[in-house]
Amino acid sequence: MSAKSNSQSKGGSNAVAIIAMFFLFAMISFVTNLAAPIGTIWGYQFEGNSFLGMLGNMMNFLAYLFMGIPAGKIITRIGYKKTALWAIGIGIVGLFVQWCSGLGAVGIGMFIIYLIGAFICGFCVCMLNTVTNPMLNMLGGGGNRGNQLLQAGGACNSLAGTVTPFFVGALIGQLSKESHIGNVSPLLWIAIGIFVVAFIVISIVRIPEPTLNKSGVTPVYTHSPWSFRHTVLGVCAIFMYVGIEVGIPSTLNFYLADQGSNGAGVIGEASIIAGAIVSVYWFLMLVGRTLSSAISGKVSSRAQLLSVSGCAIILVIAAILTPKEVTFNVPSFIYTGGMGEVAQVPMSALFLVLCGLCTSVMWGGIFNLAVEGLGKYTAQASGIFMMMVVGGGVIPLIQQLFAGSIGYMSSYWLIVACLGFIFFYAVAGCINVNKDIDVSYEEELKEELV
Repeated sequence: MSAKSNSQSKGGSNAVAIIAMFFLFAMISFVTNLAAPIGTIWGYQFEGNSFLGMLGNMMNFLAYLFMGIPAGKIITRIGYKKTALWAIGIGIVGLFVQWCSGLGAVGIGMFIIYLIGAFICGFCVCMLNTVTNPMLNMLGGGGNRGNQLLQAGGACNSLAGTVTPFFVGALIGQLSKESHIGNVSPLLWIAIGIFVVAFIVISIVRIPEPTLNKSGVTPVYTHSPWSFRHTVLGVCAIFMYVGIEVGIPSTLNFYLADQGSNGAGVIGEASIIAGAIVSVYWFLMLVGRTLSSAISGKVSSRAQLLSVSGCAIILVIAAILTPKEVTFNVPSFIYTGGMGEVAQVPMSALFLVLCGLCTSVMWGGIFNLAVEGLGKYTAQASGIFMMMVVGGGVIPLIQQLFAGSIGYMSSYWLIVACLGFIFFYAVAGCINVNKDIDVSYEEELKEELV
């Protein structure tokens, strides 16, 4: 076969692998974004306790803390493809357990079953994230092109995130003591069905395996990802970022659904309005990532991260300082009441929703900058990054504690602080000062060569 034919074959194979990674990116968001809106159901079972309602989201992200590093090690042992298949299987189990929590009468026992299911699903999305991010960055060759593929994958992630809270909100309808997780059973079964299809597709697709040495000789790891300053700071930035990405819409969802706090919306339909507004946030993340995927070949990750983090700080501060009495009419294409009523929500919600354009770029930008120059340490670093995704559970939970004492909007000062760290990372923290470390894949154990 000619060199040209080999190149074409490799390009075609990479294209299929890229599409498969995009599909997994969408599944990650679909499963993750079930947690917060379903949590609102449980919150209403416990006197509208938003802290308890956020526990499902916390359990989902807490799994990252336990599975992040093991997931990276699993990849180095069995490869990306088998890791993805195991992750999908675990996801099916987690969704089924969540469905089981709706079989009995509402109570603490069923709530615990739901939390266990959310925790299992967290293992799934952690492993999938550990696979998809380094794989897309590698398939793009790192640098701007690697970030371009990450942003395109992120667009698929945001598309799933856009529709999930909207459908969950529609299925829930008016929240009350009679609300039950059985209301969203159709979505759980749809998710299980999609996972089954994903398992079949991934088992067929050929995925490159750079971490598996064909000679069976294990590369020497004389250092670790912790040896790279820009990676360590990137790990911290990822922790902050995921907390920001989840905290902004999740707290906004509780804020708008809590009619007693702000009087938002038409009586009896605040949860539907909240779901629709939050869906716009995820839609804007889709828009932002799509635009970023178009320009990332020319505009550096650092420049994008610097711009969006600064803009997000301004928007969140504007949301905090704007009085809740200042409102705007929700456009009819987002929500219209059954009798044609127009919903009004605080202007602060608009500023927070616009943050979706900013947060859309951050994940791919941080990951791309943090793994630049890591070579054979990339898979291990990916596992560490996934461990820090626990920030998506920790920071929103802390924010809910603040919201209960100082108010929903004042709790967003925590988000401002996190955004400040990401701004610092874009300015100086992302610079690789450890370029002298050997990161090549070719180094091998001398004793195994004898």
